[in-house]
This record gives sequence, C-alpha cells and structure tokens, in this order.
Amino acid sequence: MKKIVNLAIACCISASALTLSTVASADVSEKLKAAMVSDVRTSGEIDRDRNRKPEQTLAFFGLNDDMTVIELIPGGGWYTKLLVPVLNEKGNYFGAIGTTRIQNNLSELPGFERMKIVATDAKIERKEGERFLSLEANNLGVENADMVLTFRNYHNFSDQGRAEMNRLAFDALKPGGIYGVLDHTARHMEPGNSSNRRRFDPVKAIKEIQDAGFILVDYSSLHYKEDDELEYEVGARSVTGNTDRWTLKFKKPE
Repeated sequence: MKKIVNLAIACCISASALTLSTVASADVSEKLKAAMVSDVRTSGEIDRDRNRKPEQTLAFFGLNDDMTVIELIPGGGWYTKLLVPVLNEKGNYFGAIGTTRIQNNLSELPGFERMKIVATDAKIERKEGERFLSLEANNLGVENADMVLTFRNYHNFSDQGRAEMNRLAFDALKPGGIYGVLDHTARHMEPGNSSNRRRFDPVKAIKEIQDAGFILVDYSSLHYKEDDELEYEVGARSVTGNTDRWTLKFKKPE
C-alpha cells in the first residue's frame, strides 16, 4: 500500500520539478548540531532525534539561517528549540497559532529573545459534534516569509481548518516561498475510523494544498517506516515513535 502511495505522490510532481539537496549548508548544520545538544532540550526530546531526523528534514525543506520562517502550531516546541537558534543571528522565527507553550516556556530563555509570536487572535476549536478542529484567523501577521513549516498537525483539522491553514500559509509566503508539511501516513482513501484519526492520506493532502495555489516541489522518504502497516493508531504500542510519515515540500508560484 505505501509503495502505491509513494508512486501516486511521485506522479503528482512535475517532471520538470527540481529535486533539491538534503544536505544542509555548513553554517546551518553547525548551528543545528549545537541546538540539538543544548541544555534547553530535554532528554526525551533528544531521544527522538534518531527517529525524527531533524537535520535531514530541515535540509530537505531548504532551511537557511538567514530566512524568515513561520512555524505553524508549534505545540510543545520540539522543532522551535532547533529553529530559533539556527535563525537567531541572521534570520527571523515566527511562531503562529497554538503557541501558548512555547511562549510560556521558551520566550524568556537565553537565545530565544528574538522569537516572535504572531496570530495570537487566531481561534482553534472543536465545534459541538465535530471530530476535528476548526480554525479561524485573518492572517498570520507576516508577509513575504521564506518558509512556513508545520509538523504533525495537518491531521488534527477539519476540511475547513486545513483549507484555512493552507490559505494562511500561502498569504504569508513570498513568491517562491516554501511550505513544508509532515504528518503520519494514512492509507489512501481509507474511510475515517478510530485507528486512523491521527493519520492523513498524503495524496489527499497534496490535492488540498495544490488547490490552495501551491506547487508540489518534492517529497522525501526520510520517514518511511516499512514495518508500520498503517493499521494502528499512532499512539499504539506497536507503532508509537515508529510511524510512517510523509514529508512534502511545496512552493508558492513565483
């Protein structure tokens, strides 16, 4: 099944699309390696590095240390603790939507003074009777960003919420800007059930994000897990920490 999904993704990419290097620049790699061993990170966060492969993932998306980067829905700040130190000297980091924990836990720490929190008026809620979250926001408060990233959030939102997330990302990016999205893999066109509620069909994600105006640039098999049969809930003992995840790179047309 996953091989079929990968083939479907490949067919969605234009034959003329540029496959970019997954090797980070020397400066970014050095800063990222330093951030990865920082005292700001917990032992549990460090333990996840082997599985989440942050250096390779951010290199795939094309992160540079002079970029303006927006992280959508940063949650507990696993990637925030890596992105901010990389961008702190030359670039700009913006956390947008669902930022309470990083604002409370990181904003006053040394090295995080320049971290900016935006879209604080955005509203996320699970409406009565709904299974997934809705999202309401006018904009992200940033223009001409180089990159918008969101990690394992796409599956949490309703059709409306995902469309709004994609619109906000599109509006905030400069022409040619990158939208990087990563999430747990669901079987293609499988109806929703209790086991796949935190998984998402990558082919459906591609269609939705392209419908928002983006161009699919590339996908990565960095987080392919052969022994995840896409059957169990991502928190189940047999797959937790070892889920198959899709990693998709889009750009705003120039």
